[in-house]
Amino acid sequence: MKYAGIVLRNTKNSFLSVAAAPVFDALLSGGVFVDEIEVLAYDAPSKVSSALLRLSTECDGVFLVCAPALVPSARDAVAVAAEGTFSEESLLETDDCLFAVLPEGERGAQIVRTEIVPRIDRRRHKSYARVVLCTCSAPRDAVASAVRQAEEAGKGKLSLHATEEYGCARIEVIYDQETPKMIADEVVRILATDLKDYLYAMEDMSLAERLVSALKLHRMRISTAESFTAGGVGRAIVQVPGASAVFFEGINAYDNKAKRERLGVGEFTLMDKGAVSDEVAYEMAAGLLKQGNCDVAIATTGIAGPDADGSNKPVGLCYLAAGTREKVRVFRFRLSGDRETVTRTAINLALFLAYREIS
Repeated sequence: MKYAGIVLRNTKNSFLSVAAAPVFDALLSGGVFVDEIEVLAYDAPSKVSSALLRLSTECDGVFLVCAPALVPSARDAVAVAAEGTFSEESLLETDDCLFAVLPEGERGAQIVRTEIVPRIDRRRHKSYARVVLCTCSAPRDAVASAVRQAEEAGKGKLSLHATEEYGCARIEVIYDQETPKMIADEVVRILATDLKDYLYAMEDMSLAERLVSALKLHRMRISTAESFTAGGVGRAIVQVPGASAVFFEGINAYDNKAKRERLGVGEFTLMDKGAVSDEVAYEMAAGLLKQGNCDVAIATTGIAGPDADGSNKPVGLCYLAAGTREKVRVFRFRLSGDRETVTRTAINLALFLAYREIS
């Protein structure tokens, strides 16, 4: 079966102005593989109509993604092209083709998961299952190698989809009910074994969700001390529902005085080693634990860029500490990318290191 997508955008904005990726990722997760995607201007109705007419004769399903404000006019265009009416808010179904008009972003993705994929499964008389593996800090070549071996073991009977963002990789294994369970299990086994040192979940969840779950399981509380991640580590944790049961405090200690007075970092350490150092990261985390209010501590210090803040240390250098009252370990990373990429990657790494300390 063949499926296609149309993305409506404002030509005065960038191609990324429409958040279409979550919608198409949700389709992919449901085993709906989109063969063709057209990006069209919303103020060129004749081109939209022409594309709808062509695709409706070539495809079993056409998905039109746009900003919420454009959904009504997009529905009108689809109704004219299909010569039909919408039976549901997002769906218009004919004997030959299924049309869906979807708002961009997570709202559209949710409609795909709850309405579109089940309807497509009924039309193709087939349902799909998926397994999601989530990793952090895995080298790209290691992920690529694991996926390649898994694809070979899959013998073309299933699909693998890997994405990477800010140091975290997410691998989906998608297969239908006709795929032998032995093959699906072997594919998952290969991925889990090859990436075991970087694996934090075999279900679709964020690092912060996994960390909060582990903290609850072990009845531990966590605190954070951040010197270059702008409170991002603590913010990621408290965004998880129920995090208040395990999160004690977050300290943004950017100034050296704050590091000394709030965390007990030694003045000599700061003078001799500098704020961005193994020793300072260790003392920041140890200072949180010494206060006795938490069982797990995370500390971050580094240089996010765009310049080195007057030091002779390179942009992207960071030290991340994670540990318990028994042991604190510090990890050195040299991250690449712009300021946001460095910061968000460091946040993920810090969460992962804390998870590994208690799991």
